[in-house]
Amino acid sequence: MSRYILLTDEEIKENMEEIPLWNQDGKTIIREFAASNFPAAVGIFNAIAVIAEACDHHPDILLYGWNKLRIKLSTHSAGGLTLQDFELAKKIDNLNF
Repeated sequence: MSRYILLTDEEIKENMEEIPLWNQDGKTIIREFAASNFPAAVGIFNAIAVIAEACDHHPDILLYGWNKLRIKLSTHSAGGLTLQDFELAKKIDNLNF
C-alpha cells in the first residue's frame, strides 16, 4: 500500500495554479528547461537530483539535445499525482533556473 494519497481532479487543478511553468499530461506533471549550454543543463539535472533525493521522491529526468531537460513527476507507487509531486515541483521552481 502506498504511503501517498492520490489527488482528486479538483485538487490537481488547484495545485496546478501554483506551478504555472508545469503542464499536466494525464497522470503526470511536466516541465521543460532550456539551459544556456550543456554544462548548465547537467548542473540543473544535478541540482534537481539532490533535491529529489532529500525529498525521497524521484522524478523522471530526460537530458536531450545539448541543453534541454524534461522533468516528469508522478507518484509511481500511488499510480498518479499526489501532494508530494506538487511539493517537489515547487522546490524545483525555487531553484530559479
